[in-house]
Amino acid sequence: MRFAGTTRRRSVIVGLSALAVLGQPALAQAWPAQPIRVVVPYAPGGTTDLVARLVAQGLGERLGQPIIIENRPGAGAMVGSEFVARAAPDGYTLVMSNIASHAISPSLYPANTVRYNAVRDFTHVALLTSNPSVWVAHNGSGITDLATLRTRAAAGQGLDVASSGAGSSNHMLIVQLAQLAGITLHHIPFRGAGPAMTAVIAGQVPLMSDSLPSAAAHIRGGSVRAIAMSSARRHATFPDVATFREQGLDLVGDSWFGLSGPAGMPAAIVTRLNSEIRALLDTADMRARYAEFGGTPGALDADGYTRFVTEEFARWAPVVRASGAEAG
Repeated sequence: MRFAGTTRRRSVIVGLSALAVLGQPALAQAWPAQPIRVVVPYAPGGTTDLVARLVAQGLGERLGQPIIIENRPGAGAMVGSEFVARAAPDGYTLVMSNIASHAISPSLYPANTVRYNAVRDFTHVALLTSNPSVWVAHNGSGITDLATLRTRAAAGQGLDVASSGAGSSNHMLIVQLAQLAGITLHHIPFRGAGPAMTAVIAGQVPLMSDSLPSAAAHIRGGSVRAIAMSSARRHATFPDVATFREQGLDLVGDSWFGLSGPAGMPAAIVTRLNSEIRALLDTADMRARYAEFGGTPGALDADGYTRFVTEEFARWAPVVRASGAEAG
């Protein structure tokens, strides 16, 4: 026997399912209907902030809505990342995900202080850039290359080295260089690359491990001296800067930066965002801008970026444990 009420309920369920499927393209067309907020989990002035602002301008024009950058630094980029993980998954709140927030910090900080899962609690949208790191020295420090760095460190009680914060790839480079060279280096974490670079230029800290994009203008301007690059071979943007390998230490590695939102973002919005970002990064203007600061444009779809973040998270956990590095 069939009851009228049951038939109506089934009709409603079928109707809602159809709307859910048909509504995806319509949702993508209606979105965005208001400004989009991109959280940068560092202070202004570093690579994460630089890339966010560079991409935001062109992406906002393509989407027809302004993109507002909001800096929320702290705890190895986890403060801003946690904020976005807890936001509504409507496509209007995104975060600059990066090697610190989604690969290193979750393993570096005590488990009871990490309030998000770097993979499950986010919708990973697009990879924006990857780039090597560069070590720079205060012009009056007398440190001109890795040889003088090692001599100075061995002659005293070690050397202070600034970075954009605990949990960054540059923090890991400091730990690894000290271990490989057999010297003492004191990590001095700041709340972003901008404040750290300011301290080095002023001579408050003699050295800094930094991502190339945020250091590039300072190297060109002569306000700091570049002493080593973490690329596998000399970088085309700065061919005069020797690599770590050339100077006797096998240190090679890149930082990466992307765009992610809270878990559960509609697939249509993710596809639209990824498509617009990849088209933007492929323009001649953006390629030229990237070449200026030594970055490589991202070229992954959303699924590819999700796999990338998952692999990086798994890769760095044992490295952090083996390094003995601490968050402080």
